[in-house]
Amino acid sequence: MKDGFGREIDYLRISVTDKCNLRCRYCMPKQGVAVMPHEEVLTLEEIFRVVRIMESLGVKKIRFTGGEPLVRKNLVKLIGDVNGLAGISDIALTTNGLLLERYIDALKQAGLKRVNISLDTLEPSVFEQITGDDGLARVLAAVDAALDRGMQVKINCVPCRELNDGGIEELAGLAREKAVDVRFIELMPIGCGKNFHGISSEEILERLERQNGAAKKELPTGQSETAQYYAFDGFQGRIGFISPMSHKFCGECNRVRLTVDGQLKLCLHYDNGLALKPLLRQGAEDDEIRERIAAAVKEKPRAHSFSDKKAQEHEEKRKMVQIGG
Repeated sequence: MKDGFGREIDYLRISVTDKCNLRCRYCMPKQGVAVMPHEEVLTLEEIFRVVRIMESLGVKKIRFTGGEPLVRKNLVKLIGDVNGLAGISDIALTTNGLLLERYIDALKQAGLKRVNISLDTLEPSVFEQITGDDGLARVLAAVDAALDRGMQVKINCVPCRELNDGGIEELAGLAREKAVDVRFIELMPIGCGKNFHGISSEEILERLERQNGAAKKELPTGQSETAQYYAFDGFQGRIGFISPMSHKFCGECNRVRLTVDGQLKLCLHYDNGLALKPLLRQGAEDDEIRERIAAAVKEKPRAHSFSDKKAQEHEEKRKMVQIGG
């Protein structure tokens, strides 16, 4: 399935819930956000139907996100069902890790092979300051549990000048001690993220090279790779940088998002897309939904405009937890 600019769209990110058991300050206000009424949320059967239809359009890669996806009941069954689709070759999960150790064996049995764990610091007091929870030890135990079961593990960190600047080098050290990739993701000006200042990948790389010696820049493994990876001598894992603001990768974008309320979201920056829930609930046949999805994907924007200070038409106003990470 190609968009209007010839990009192959083969990756679907699915937000299965807008609920979260943390309150990360760059993502959600301390008081939380209004939770979507239950009847507005896609059922797991509806999500699976969308995946099945999009598989027939050439989607091969699925990532489950939230909110915190592991708070959604029966997520493991959904992952198992998706894993049974012949055309789906890659299933991944993005999680804050608090519940991961509890479900890790069931997730592996269902077919999950890759997990990204959001972790912004190794300092317990800073972790609690950022997230509102004292669960750092549980997250680190989940990292080890996933590695012990042969899963590919990536650590996602959002570096913020006001929150975790002092612990960047320590967090990067996880890639020395364990076979994990530690990735620093540039802060995006969405929702609460507008209240903080990010730290550039150039600054972080310079700091890490000062501490660990020169890094070797790796070549991308695929055309749609969003991270630039570096290898340091003596490290088991790699250091990665995802820089959607300063080094945007829209020209190679291969993804669309399915929000918890059934919107097929074409670009993170914009709020327009295709409302799938009415089609799913008003008797539309698979062929009609397939045609509507293919037509919507043709309208995928060329690029985001986060760096443009002027207000954009259809600019996304929701917080990240409501969109899907």
